[in-house]
Amino acid sequence: MPCRRHLPLSFPLLLLLLPPLVAQDVPATAPVYDPLRLDAAAGARAERLTAHDADRDRDVPLKVWLPAVVTPAPVVLFSHGLGGSCESSPYLGEHWAKRGYVAVFLQHPGSDEGVWREAKLRERMDKLRAAANGVELQARCLDVHCVLDQLTHWNGDPSHLLHGRLDLLHVGMSGHSFGAYTTQMVAGQEVPLLGRRQLDARIDAALPMSPSSPRAGDPAPAFGKVVVPWLCMTGTEDASPIGDQTPASRRQVFANLPATVDHFELVLHGAEHSAFVGGEGRARLRAENPNHHRAIQALSTAFWDCYLRGDAAARAWLTGDAARTVLEPSDVWQCAPAAAK
Repeated sequence: MPCRRHLPLSFPLLLLLLPPLVAQDVPATAPVYDPLRLDAAAGARAERLTAHDADRDRDVPLKVWLPAVVTPAPVVLFSHGLGGSCESSPYLGEHWAKRGYVAVFLQHPGSDEGVWREAKLRERMDKLRAAANGVELQARCLDVHCVLDQLTHWNGDPSHLLHGRLDLLHVGMSGHSFGAYTTQMVAGQEVPLLGRRQLDARIDAALPMSPSSPRAGDPAPAFGKVVVPWLCMTGTEDASPIGDQTPASRRQVFANLPATVDHFELVLHGAEHSAFVGGEGRARLRAENPNHHRAIQALSTAFWDCYLRGDAAARAWLTGDAARTVLEPSDVWQCAPAAAK
């Protein structure tokens, strides 16, 4: 009988006697970029504030969507359409805030809901048409300058709720309809008589929804001096009884932006003029397509992530095939990267 000390060790016992293996660091797979993803901790709340322009003795009501994080965040401004208010498009304000942006929605006295709310029903359209003029456009642009000045002051005021919460070195400008025109002006479009006086160099990227092309003449010179990225959004049914703009004329904005800047265009199939604000208080000719808001949220967020945060993954998503995953087959998506200098 062999001695017990000569018996071979069993495999499990051998494993127990061997020194432990050193675990190798395995790089974690980075999550796929998704502009619609919201972290579990993502939150947003809205605050009502008022910016005061002492030079014009004018108050500009604001609805400010704040993210849950309190560290300085990039700022996105939004200008409502003719007859609207700062309560417009909450689906955008809330989503942008949950993605970490401070979203500031402006209300423009003189071209806001006050124009029509007290008027008789048969007079409302005339009141709105009368408010769609160059004087009100200029007033809107001055509102944007005023609000950026006010945000700078609040950001530096230890007693204010916005103290230290704003990254004003990274500012986006957006708006719908008359708000899109406002966006175009402060982001570099030239308009006869008004010229480029309304340009605000603090704006780093522009997103006009239902943009407006010049009513007469060659549109190219109007956009020739634009130097920041633009994302134009419109729809195949994006007509309006005020402003003489058609779905075709709105597309002239993207077509005439200079090749020296990145620019993009989204054309939502079947989207009417009110689709970008959700049709609040507006008649619709057809049922709303729920994917329109989803696409607007996704593409706008990727645009801000790319140009306000310098997110390379957002740029790859925006300029590659991934952007089409949030669209329907009949939607149009165009990407025109800046030509090499």
